[in-house]
Amino acid sequence: MTMMTRVVKLGGRAQGAAELPSLIAAAWKEAPGALCVVHGGGDEISAWQRTLGGEPKFTGGRRVTTADDIAVIRMVLSGVVNKRLTSSFIAAGAPAVGISGEDASLIAAQPLGIAEFGHVGMPAKINVGLINTLWSAGYLPVVSPLGQNAASQDGSALNVNGDDAAAAIAVALNADELLLIADVEGVLDESKQRIARLSIDEARVLIASGVAAGGMAAKLEAAHAALAGGVGRVRIADLAALTDPERGTVVTLTAVAADAVGGIHG
Repeated sequence: MTMMTRVVKLGGRAQGAAELPSLIAAAWKEAPGALCVVHGGGDEISAWQRTLGGEPKFTGGRRVTTADDIAVIRMVLSGVVNKRLTSSFIAAGAPAVGISGEDASLIAAQPLGIAEFGHVGMPAKINVGLINTLWSAGYLPVVSPLGQNAASQDGSALNVNGDDAAAAIAVALNADELLLIADVEGVLDESKQRIARLSIDEARVLIASGVAAGGMAAKLEAAHAALAGGVGRVRIADLAALTDPERGTVVTLTAVAADAVGGIHG
């Protein structure tokens, strides 16, 4: 039986859960060579920006990034957060290797719009060879979502939203599932109740009405990109979804497909 290929994006707050390393290790042992972890770290980046005299700014759930911010993001995401997660996964029994999207041009990104977002990019090309090489050697890739600026020749970096990076990696890997881990059980409606199935059109209504805003809006946009790119299934959920395939909100391209969704594709 073919193992299910899965890309898991860990939000910053989920990273503080005591059970995270054991859950990741269990997921790896269930499907070794078929799991890739992408992480964020927004709260820590914001804290360091303030410590250094700056103030974080966001547009549509994406961080506005100055040239000076890139150094902070490299330090926090690719340094502190990436290596802390990698070490914790290794201690739990998963052979993790921490890498950045800049390594071997794993994530080549195009600027999203300098005037509005600054040094922020959208993934344009994913070097799946690096991930496949790590998988073939028996390692779990843990990815910090900075990208190489594909529009520049000077080796500069772009800050890539972790959800966008995870979606692009999932598409490039033809993944069976993209799991976007949030700090809530799933996408919530106006009454703060979890929505079990959600089509892209329904998601747009939630975004337009402000019910799904900020980071959740960015997750829904990333979910759309993943599904449009051929990813088998997208879920937005909390950490418990790592071991519970029915937990969270399943996002689908159409409402008809949402009614028909059952088990995990693949």
